[in-house]
Amino acid sequence: MNVVKKDLSGSTFTDVNLAGAVFDDINLSGATMNNINLSGVRITDCNIDGMTIEGILVSDLMAAYRNK
Repeated sequence: MNVVKKDLSGSTFTDVNLAGAVFDDINLSGATMNNINLSGVRITDCNIDGMTIEGILVSDLMAAYRNK
């Protein structure tokens, strides 16, 4: 496995295949993602403050799920 430590802030990624990639200790604050295939993605131990999916706060979605 390759380990890459770089400052890629402000970068634009287009038509990139990251299937099977592992992301650890990553800062995506302020990132925008469009037309992304997130099938099978697992997200754990993360700060979701202000994160939205289709304009809905993920924290609200999680709260509704937990109160279901």
